[in-house]
Amino acid sequence: MTSRVVHVDIHGQRYAVRCDLEPQYIGELADYLDEKMRMAAQELTTADPLRVAVIAALNVVDELFRARANTAVAAGEWSSRAAVIEQLVDAVLSDARTRAVNQ
Repeated sequence: MTSRVVHVDIHGQRYAVRCDLEPQYIGELADYLDEKMRMAAQELTTADPLRVAVIAALNVVDELFRARANTAVAAGEWSSRAAVIEQLVDAVLSDARTRAVNQ
């Protein structure tokens, strides 16, 4: 892919973003961040854009960390389930071998 410039609006400011990603995806990211900044601005008593951006960034990072933790938990659950299935398959194969030898 070739690098291109995508123009996005975030919190009332227009930005030119140079990247290799699809313009639609960059737009979705910008829309998401814009919404997070709008929510942060509603909660703050100051309209300082830097403060709004930092609070929005903290909220996004919190979501990322929670998603990572949930993924790790899910991976652990899948690993445990796979181990149980492996034990069941081993038991069935062992039983089948025993029957085949005894017949």
